[in-house]
Amino acid sequence: MLKNVAAVLLDGVHPFELGVVCEVFGIDRSDEGLPVYDFAVVSAEGEALSTHVGGLTVSTPYGLERLEEADLIAVPAGSDYVTREYPPALLDALVRAVQRGTRVLSVCSGVFVLGAAGLLDGRRCSVHWRQAKELAVRNPRAIIEPDVLYVDADPVITSAGTAAGIDACLHIVRKEQGPEVANKIARRMVVPPHRDGGQAQYIERPLPKAPCDTVGEVLVWMEEHLDQEVTVEQLATRAHLAPRTFARRFQQETGTTPYRWILRQRVLLAQQLLEGTDETVDAIASRTGFGTAAALRHQFVRAVGTTPNAYRRAFRGPEAA
Repeated sequence: MLKNVAAVLLDGVHPFELGVVCEVFGIDRSDEGLPVYDFAVVSAEGEALSTHVGGLTVSTPYGLERLEEADLIAVPAGSDYVTREYPPALLDALVRAVQRGTRVLSVCSGVFVLGAAGLLDGRRCSVHWRQAKELAVRNPRAIIEPDVLYVDADPVITSAGTAAGIDACLHIVRKEQGPEVANKIARRMVVPPHRDGGQAQYIERPLPKAPCDTVGEVLVWMEEHLDQEVTVEQLATRAHLAPRTFARRFQQETGTTPYRWILRQRVLLAQQLLEGTDETVDAIASRTGFGTAAALRHQFVRAVGTTPNAYRRAFRGPEAA
């Protein structure tokens, strides 16, 4: 049973990510019949720690020895966590914790601390989508899933960006104390007890701007006519090339096929329209060349990881769907 929780901090800790852990595990909600955790904020680098917010510091009397009694150790994000060196004593403490069965949780860039301790080797893990490549470079044996909100590779739980830390914390509560407890905490926090989808809906994925000496003008035309059905033969005619030559040149200059290129552009346009207009999903399906709402939904879910309506709600609020 989860009873003892410690959040371990390094210099440059991000207050919000620390606050996420404190909000879920550090507040006494016994008046509502909810469990009370023995919670402590632990420093790995002295009693007073700086944050990335100017002038704000965090002080605590607890050192690394406090981790020895924890059932769960949380590592919030911090500045320069991607590139900095970590205290060997902290890394050793995390390894010992996992060896004795203690769970460890990272929030956003806190995952780099777990990686430095070797706790990601051979394990599935999540990270903020902007840091996925760097995590892979630093932890080549990690199995990175950059499109999900969190990964439970018990006893190592990793979460993606800031708000995904809330998802991961509530997941741990749900796993240990059941959905009723997790739902009550979520209600107090005014957050959903479980979010559908993953990071894919938040990732900026413009297609790479590569030099397109042969198909550049065709790409411009395709972008301006996404609502039209076109064939490789028609595109090749516009480029004054044979179809097979056009397909080969297109792959060389864009890194993908004409079908995949136009499909991605259509999804990107659909995202823009869902975020910035009140057009119906049917109208957006027509404008983006998918034809029907069902076809748009199918391709949107495959590319973004959530439905068009759920995407619109995420970016514009429940009343917009």
